[in-house]
Amino acid sequence: MNYRVWMLLWLFWLPGWAAASQCTLLIVGDSLSSGYGLAAGQSWVDLLDARLKKVAPRWRVVNASVSGDTTQNGLQRLAPALERQHPHGVLISLGGNDALRGTSPRVIRQNLQGLIRQAKASGAWVALLEAPVLPNYGKAYASAVAKLYGEVARAEKITHVPCFVCEVGVVPGMMQADGIHPNEKAQSAMLDAVWPHIKNQLRCPRK
Repeated sequence: MNYRVWMLLWLFWLPGWAAASQCTLLIVGDSLSSGYGLAAGQSWVDLLDARLKKVAPRWRVVNASVSGDTTQNGLQRLAPALERQHPHGVLISLGGNDALRGTSPRVIRQNLQGLIRQAKASGAWVALLEAPVLPNYGKAYASAVAKLYGEVARAEKITHVPCFVCEVGVVPGMMQADGIHPNEKAQSAMLDAVWPHIKNQLRCPRK
């Protein structure tokens, strides 16, 4: 056998070879995570991928976010995404479009639970990102939607990320012209709001 081929085979079977394999972080979100209105590479998810390349290079980001998606859309798309990507971690960032449509908090809760349980059943750890809720349907509705994220996360024993958009949403110059989507200046702050809640879970296991 050729010496070079033998060496490659030998390296393949070293225990450390398995440790060099990649882990995938799947992002399932809506326009806040898909980069709506932003140039390529500017979204908080793109910035997360760039940060991981520096501090956790064995991790890669797969962004499965789609503008306009609801929690129901997420339920329809998650299973195929899990099957394709086999992620080690899943960030769920849905519900804002549900709230814009006045979807019942009970339905949002059920859909989020379904998403979380699908992701957990695949073996991934899960973080639930709380969606911003505009006051279109009154204070009582907004409060009911906002608080269910923490309740669902506690019940499912997963990580809850408080509203990662709410802080930038009240800062002048941080929003696009529509007043709904953060601009490129806000993206690093959005990432910084998410990062402390997920960084300790970025351990890539041996295969």
